[in-house]
Amino acid sequence: MALRACGFIVFRLAGCVAPPDNIEYLLLQTSYGKHHWTPPKGHVDPGEDDLTTALRETKEEAGLGAEHLQVIEGFVQELRYEVRGRPKEVLYWLAELKDPGTAVTLSDEHQDYRWSRLEDACTLAGYKDLQDTLRAAQRYLEARQDKL
Repeated sequence: MALRACGFIVFRLAGCVAPPDNIEYLLLQTSYGKHHWTPPKGHVDPGEDDLTTALRETKEEAGLGAEHLQVIEGFVQELRYEVRGRPKEVLYWLAELKDPGTAVTLSDEHQDYRWSRLEDACTLAGYKDLQDTLRAAQRYLEARQDKL
């Protein structure tokens, strides 16, 4: 049975720069292992639905609760890969930080965070599947640019 995790690709609209150059993505640096960068995500608890997991984990890991986020309808990405020989599935939704000035508060699981534009976020992300997910989010947001 595959491990299952859920989270959000959290973005904010920064400054006076014109879209899509004003889109910044939140990445958290783990305080364990190789200190990789990832959006907030975590394992599904028994009896918990996927979206509830994404909201809970984003609150736990970054201090950003449902009151801080606007979930963007119509975007969800599923990643599949192996971790220590076991299959893992990760679902990511897309959410905008309602107030770009809201502070991020890290849990002990993370040692740093960054708001980065797409190419910098992809460089930090490191893994191709996560880079592809970030690029898919950017394309989705660009396609609905009139709503940004």
